[in-house]
Amino acid sequence: MAVGPRAHIDLSALRHNLSLAMTAAPGGRAMPVIKANAYGHGMLRVAHALTDLAPGFAVARMAEGVALREAGLRQPITILQGFNDPDELRLAIRHRLRPAIHHREQIERLEQQHPAGDLECWLKIDSGMHRAGLPPDEVHDALGRLRQLPCIASPPGFLTHLACADDRGDTMTDRQLATFRQILPAAAEISIANSAGILGWPASHGGWTRPGIMLYGASPFLGRTGPEEGLRPVMTLETQLIAIKRIPQGETIGYGASWRCPETMDIGVAAIGYGDGYPRHAPSGTPTLLNGRIAPLVGRVSMDMITLDLRQHPEAKVGDPVILWGEGLPAEIIADQAGTIAYELFCGITQRVEFIRSSAAPAK
Repeated sequence: MAVGPRAHIDLSALRHNLSLAMTAAPGGRAMPVIKANAYGHGMLRVAHALTDLAPGFAVARMAEGVALREAGLRQPITILQGFNDPDELRLAIRHRLRPAIHHREQIERLEQQHPAGDLECWLKIDSGMHRAGLPPDEVHDALGRLRQLPCIASPPGFLTHLACADDRGDTMTDRQLATFRQILPAAAEISIANSAGILGWPASHGGWTRPGIMLYGASPFLGRTGPEEGLRPVMTLETQLIAIKRIPQGETIGYGASWRCPETMDIGVAAIGYGDGYPRHAPSGTPTLLNGRIAPLVGRVSMDMITLDLRQHPEAKVGDPVILWGEGLPAEIIADQAGTIAYELFCGITQRVEFIRSSAAPAK
C-alpha cells in the first residue's frame, strides 16, 4: 500500500445525516447542497449515494449542474448562482436546470434573448445578508417581468439565505424570516432553511430545505460539533507514521525552530502536510489520533509532513495510523485550533490525497 494520506468517505454516514435533516424538517423537501465537489467529498460520489433519498440537489454553478445531468441525475437541480451569460442560459434550458435569479441584469438578459424552451427558476431575495439577491422593493417588479416571458415554465419559487443562523441567540434570523415572508405571494414555493435553519430554526422549515455542512457530519452551530447534533462524520482523513526520532532535551523541531523539546523524547513524523490540505496554521498542541489516542502536533506544518509528540505513545511504531479528523476527532476541533471552519478543511483536500469509498470509517 502506498504511503500517504487517505480520505475515507463513509456513505452510510452521509445517508444517515440526510435522513436526520429530513426528520428534523418534516414539512419540507430536501435538496442536498453538493457544490464545491460536495464540500470536498466528491460531487458525483455523493449524488449517486443519495439519489434514492433526495428529491433534488443544489449546486453553485452551471457547470456543476451540467455534470450531474451528464452523470444521469434526473432530480430537480437548483443553480444557486444562476446563469451569468447567454451560454449558461442555454445550458440551463437544455439540461432542465433551475437557476436562481438574483439581480436585475439576469431578467434583462431573458427579455433581450427570448430563449426558446421552458425555464424553471427561483427568485432569490436579499432578506438581510446583502450578498446575492434582489432587494425586497424590487421583487414585485421582477416577478411581473418574469410572468411576461414565454420561456418561464411556471411561477418562480422564492429563496433566501440566512446570515446568522449558526448563532441560536442572534435575532437577525427572526428579522430575515419576517422580511422574507412579508413579500411572498400566496402559495409561493419557498426555500429558506440551510443546515442551521433545519436544526435550529423551525420557522424556516417548509418548501425546499438545503442541508449543506450537516450532510457531511459537521455542526452548523458555533461551538458545537457534529456528534453533538447526532451527525456522523463522512470524511475521515488518515495517514501514517513514517519515522520516529529520539530528540534530546532543548532541541527544536521543524521550520523556524518554533517548538523546543522540554525533555528527551520521541517525535513521530506523519506523512501529511499543507500540500495535502492539512491546515498550515494548525498550532502546536492541535490533536491527532494515533492508534485511537491523542498525539499532539508539535512544530510547524510542512508541505508534506507533520511532527507529533509521542511521549504518551511508547508503543508507537512506523506504519501506525494517524487520524487528522473524522471518526473520533471532529473536524470542528481542528478547524478551531487552526482559526478556520470545517467547510474550509473539507474543501481544501488536494488531488494527491487518495479517496476511499467505504460503508464505514476506518477502525481507530
